[in-house]
Amino acid sequence: MQQEPLDGNAIVYADGAFNTPNGKTAHGLARFTKRYRVLGIIDQRYAGQDSGTVLDGKPNGIPVYANLQDALAKSTAPPRYFVIGLAPDGGRLSQAGREAVREAIAAGLNVDSGLHDFISNDPSLMEAARDHGVQVRDVRKTPDRDQLHFFTGDIESVDCLKLAVLGTDSAIGKRTTAWLIVHGLQEAGYRAEMIGTGQTGWMQGAKYSMIMDSCINDFVSGEIEHAVVSAYRNEKPDAIVIEGQGSLMNPAYPGGFEILAAGRPDYVILQHAPTRKEYDGFPGYPLHPLQEQINAIKVVSGREVLAVTLNHEGLKADEIAAACQQVTEETGLPCFDVLAHGSGELVQLISRYLRSHADNPH
Repeated sequence: MQQEPLDGNAIVYADGAFNTPNGKTAHGLARFTKRYRVLGIIDQRYAGQDSGTVLDGKPNGIPVYANLQDALAKSTAPPRYFVIGLAPDGGRLSQAGREAVREAIAAGLNVDSGLHDFISNDPSLMEAARDHGVQVRDVRKTPDRDQLHFFTGDIESVDCLKLAVLGTDSAIGKRTTAWLIVHGLQEAGYRAEMIGTGQTGWMQGAKYSMIMDSCINDFVSGEIEHAVVSAYRNEKPDAIVIEGQGSLMNPAYPGGFEILAAGRPDYVILQHAPTRKEYDGFPGYPLHPLQEQINAIKVVSGREVLAVTLNHEGLKADEIAAACQQVTEETGLPCFDVLAHGSGELVQLISRYLRSHADNPH
C-alpha cells in the first residue's frame, strides 16, 4: 500500500531549471518524497515528457507541464501545494518565479519555498495569500534563537553507526546518495535514519533535519547534534546517515566542517563527479584532486573515507564501470554508482561495519 504523503498533492515549479544544477530541489522531489505526492513538474522546455526519463533515463510517471494552467488542467488529482523546485546560486527568486507564485496563490494553492528570498517578506504576495486563504511556508526561514540548540556533547551517547555523505563539490548528489543508502539499509532489514541538512531534505520528508546554510552560525553544530541525538533516542536505529552540504574546499559553499565536528561520523562516504573539473558555478576555480579531498577529511576529522560514490554526469552508461575502476586505482577505495546501479553493493560493505560496530562502538 502506498504511504499517504505528510502534506498532500503538489505541483513542483522548476521552469528553465529542470535537469540543470539549479533544479536540484525539483530533482529530489521527482525522485523521492514522503512529504508530497508530486503530480507534475513545471518546465516548458520538457513539457509533455516524463520527468524521470528526462532526469535519469527511467520513467517515474510524473509528467512535465509547460505551466501551472497546463498542470491544473491535466493533473490526475487536485494539487494542494505549489512547491518551488528551484535552487539557484544565492537562493534568489526571479521575477518570472514571483509571478508564478502569484498565479499559484490565485489558484488557491499553498506555497512552499526553500529559497533565501522569503515569500513571506513580500507584502503583495502575502496580501494575495490572505485574500485566497492559502498558507506560505519559507522552509529556509531560521527559527527564533530560543528554539535553537547549542552543542552539548550529547552526541557521544549515540553508539549506532554514523555515516556522513560528503562531496567533492556542491550540487553533486550527496542528498540523493544519502537517501539511497538509507533505503538500501532499510530494504536489507536494518533500521536506518536520514539526517537532512538542507531544504530539499525537509521537503522530501526527512523526519530529523535542520537547514544548515540558513542557520545562525553559533547554533549550526548544536542543531546537527540535536537532530542526530533525537533520531538515535527516538528511533533506536542501526545506522544514521547525515546528508552533506557543499564541500570542504568549495569557495562559495565550504560545507562539511560542522558535520564532521558535531555529527562525529564514524566513516565518510564521498560523492564525486570525475568529469567535473571546476567547482560548480565558479569557472576558474579548479576542483581540488580527489585524493587531496580525502586527505583533508582525514586531517580535519580523523575519520576514514569508507567508499567513493560516483556522480555519472557527462558519462555514458557504458563508461561508468571504467570510471569507478579508475577512482579505485587512484584512491584504493571501492567506488559505486548508486544512482545508476543501486545501493546493494555499498550496503553490503556498510553492513560489515554495522555488525562490528555493535560489538565495538567508537
